[in-house]
Amino acid sequence: MPTFADTNFMPIKPLTILHTSDWHLGRRLYGRMRYDEFEAFLGWLQDAISLQKVDILIVAGDIFDTMTPSNRAQALYYEFLGKVSKSCCQHIVIVAGNHDSPTFLDAPSKVLKFLNVHVIGTACEDLNDEVLVLDDTDGNPHCIIAAVPYLRDRDVRSSSAGESAQTKDANVIKGIRAHYDEVASIAKAKQAQLIELHQHRIPIIATGHLFAAGGTTTDDDGVRELYVGSLGKISADMFDESFDYVALGHLHVPQRVGGRETIRYSGSPIAMGFGEAKQQKQVLLVQFGEIENDVSNQELASNSTAESIMPQLANTVTTIEKSVEKTAKKAASQATEFMDDLFGFDKPSENDEVAKTAAIENTSDQQDQNQNNPSMPNNLDTPNKILHRDDSNQMQVVSLPIPKFQQLAQVSGDLATISETIRSIDPTESIWLEVVYTGNEIVSRLKEQVNEMVENLALEVLITKNASSYNKVLNQQQISETLQDLNEEEVFERCLIAHDIPDEQKSSLRDAYDQIVYNLRHEDTQAE
Repeated sequence: MPTFADTNFMPIKPLTILHTSDWHLGRRLYGRMRYDEFEAFLGWLQDAISLQKVDILIVAGDIFDTMTPSNRAQALYYEFLGKVSKSCCQHIVIVAGNHDSPTFLDAPSKVLKFLNVHVIGTACEDLNDEVLVLDDTDGNPHCIIAAVPYLRDRDVRSSSAGESAQTKDANVIKGIRAHYDEVASIAKAKQAQLIELHQHRIPIIATGHLFAAGGTTTDDDGVRELYVGSLGKISADMFDESFDYVALGHLHVPQRVGGRETIRYSGSPIAMGFGEAKQQKQVLLVQFGEIENDVSNQELASNSTAESIMPQLANTVTTIEKSVEKTAKKAASQATEFMDDLFGFDKPSENDEVAKTAAIENTSDQQDQNQNNPSMPNNLDTPNKILHRDDSNQMQVVSLPIPKFQQLAQVSGDLATISETIRSIDPTESIWLEVVYTGNEIVSRLKEQVNEMVENLALEVLITKNASSYNKVLNQQQISETLQDLNEEEVFERCLIAHDIPDEQKSSLRDAYDQIVYNLRHEDTQAE
């Protein structure tokens, strides 16, 4: 792909794009409403857009958590769009994710277009409609957006009776690739015309709501497989070289795809589960042309709403680190799947100088603290960071850290460790806890004992798990286990065992069940 330094191109006009995704407005956490967090985030995002002088906002899918969002979730969405449309932001581009109803998002699209809000909910029959040429305030073309939404199974392949899983997989990948290839071809043709007419380089930015092969997730983030049987995972080579940047949604952990600096997931703006409690959430600035200001050392000021909601845990973290240090060896020996240490950013390679200096990561000391104390978040004061800079193409990618609007923490260990950790936390701090018992002794009243530990404290235990019960035979769980503790697949596995289904029949039954669940999740209940 030619660079901006090529003599055939004039320098690009300054352009700032903000990439975010996976808001999941309306999502609950173990039954607890989170509207205050969503409202605080959207207020912070509005301030970030103004402070960073963002020209174009991209939301790469999963705006809502369900296809039938609540009235309050809709109110947050439309109020945000109305406010941002009056700011410096010239365009908002929104594509649907797998959690969204395509027809629900599309319904007001013609009205929203008057506010320069461009919504693509459904994959377009004419792919020219997915390629948007966005103008600047002077009416000149600023960039081209290949606004590709989540591509549903029916959008990318025709099904045939008796297809094998491998054939379905191949057809899904083939269909996704063909869709992006055609969109890229249209975008490149428009780019060539605009360059000839306006004599300056116009970047192409693509969107997508996809599951990248090898992508990082956490156990309780709610990220679903997009196609039946874990099919349809994409790789970086699926995206045409003409795309200057690919803004992806679906995975909640911020990350690159295939080591490509310009193909990225921004991640979710708030932790969707306790497994994400330690992640530093972010949005991404993608800047083209001459950069007016150096954002690498700026810290984004929180708005008044965020300041009032976000707890300051620096002292609490220090106190708990000292307490947990005493029992670090015991906690390490009791580590389970509930104590994954996923921070959410790529580790720099030895030969990648940009990644070494730019990626947001824990230092070695902080990583040691994480292992000793997996319950508490890190990087409370993380500054903005340049993740990637390409002077030849006059672009850079910058991470803007998002403050935590509601602290989450995981507390794990035997009863003594759990009790000691809870006593170490500032009793006035408002923290939602997930408590995981990993001791060897049988505890019959775990939930009651944990509730007694937090009595008269600002801490609130949303879920108590007994890890030892998860390691028992599936049909020998404790009576206290409820459906809330299980997902759909685990319930189905219990049914197979309870009805003594022969092993040779289980595979076909699982395939049929997966297809039923897929159809239920992807049925657009808003469509006629």
